[in-house]
Amino acid sequence: MYAILDIETTGGKFNEEGITEIAIHKFDGQQVVDKFISLINPEKEIQPFVVKLTGINNKMLRTAPKFYEVAKRIIEITEDTVLVAHNAQFDYRILRTEFRRLGYNFERKTLCTVDLSKLLLPEAESYSLGKLVRSLGIPVSDRHRANGDALATIKLFKLLLAKDSEKVIIKETIRKESQGELSEKQLDIVRDLPNKTGVFYMHNKDGDIIYLNKTTDIKKKVNQLFTKNGDKSRKLAKDTKKVTYEETGNELVAILKEYEELLKLRPKYNAIPRKRMYSHALCKEKNENGYITLRIKPYKECKEPLGLFNGIFSGKNHLFKITKEFQLCEKLNGISEARSNCSNYDDGLCLGACIGKEPEETYNKRVTASIEKYNLAQKNVVLLDKGREIGEQSAILIKNGSLVGLGFYDLNHQINNIHILENLITPMNGTRDANFLIESYLRKKKVLKTVEIYS
Repeated sequence: MYAILDIETTGGKFNEEGITEIAIHKFDGQQVVDKFISLINPEKEIQPFVVKLTGINNKMLRTAPKFYEVAKRIIEITEDTVLVAHNAQFDYRILRTEFRRLGYNFERKTLCTVDLSKLLLPEAESYSLGKLVRSLGIPVSDRHRANGDALATIKLFKLLLAKDSEKVIIKETIRKESQGELSEKQLDIVRDLPNKTGVFYMHNKDGDIIYLNKTTDIKKKVNQLFTKNGDKSRKLAKDTKKVTYEETGNELVAILKEYEELLKLRPKYNAIPRKRMYSHALCKEKNENGYITLRIKPYKECKEPLGLFNGIFSGKNHLFKITKEFQLCEKLNGISEARSNCSNYDDGLCLGACIGKEPEETYNKRVTASIEKYNLAQKNVVLLDKGREIGEQSAILIKNGSLVGLGFYDLNHQINNIHILENLITPMNGTRDANFLIESYLRKKKVLKTVEIYS
């Protein structure tokens, strides 16, 4: 659990500043579950440059509560959380100073989004909150006011969590939260998991990820793992001290994240994907009459693979599907083994390509269209689908037929501006295996929208 924090102060000498405004959003990694926002009477004058920067003046604070009046609420909302702030060292120091004046030792673990951004967004031109969120297309209002900056920090932190494929943030958070064994309350983890699509991570007492998996129902899948029989399952359940998760909004994003993270993290209890997940491919040739023929062959025998499959049967099922969908010739595609004409020709349903009645040019256009619909080769597109919350969508970026990465956006200009989109994207390895996963998914299911891009 995190407490996203932003504080505005009076300015002045080091350790003599007073708080003028505070915003704290309790964040469970997916959404805000509690918040506290208030002006604070610092009982001292505000520096003129701070008034100009924030718009907060002495008159506004005369009737505001003093710090001691809100101290209990701050303790309650930050209890059992890790404080997250942009330049956390400053905000945490200010809070501790105020509590010290009351004779109370306020201690919390902290994470700094400046440090995390330098790690996960190494190409950023600036790490100031304003310039950073602007470069990412993140909307921000009430800049230099506590709640406006806190809300911007939440969006930035969500982006950093999504980009953190090594799970540095989660592992560091668990280490900060726990001392030795986790409590019974923390072990009762299934209760707080959502029935949503995503990837979940099982951690040992050191915070290390020992197992991860994609699923369309996180709560149900984890519960199944904890109740499954077998020595390996019982050992996994015993070693698991915490489960974290990342909602993906849709299954394709979950599939790609699981594949990428299995190769990077190589968890103890997971089987690592094979070096090549496919064995067969869709291949094309031209017959003596100039008509394109399609066949499913072992991948090594295919000069120009036009679709990847994990077996001959899945390949033939797809070939049968596109033959029907695009009214292709069953005999040319090897589906019909008739010695002369196929059954469709005898029934009057065949267009006659197999004996040359339809010009090869028009027939071959349909064959090409059937290939392009389900193949990523040379395409520059963004696959859009449901996001993690209402108003958000996921974006999978493909350039020159290869996966570039994925991310989430909630404003149209973020997806229409390729520079902003590339900043939002978490890079991924554009391997043939990744293409196989995407193409396999698209052959079975649909995404909300496919948008062509031009660089």
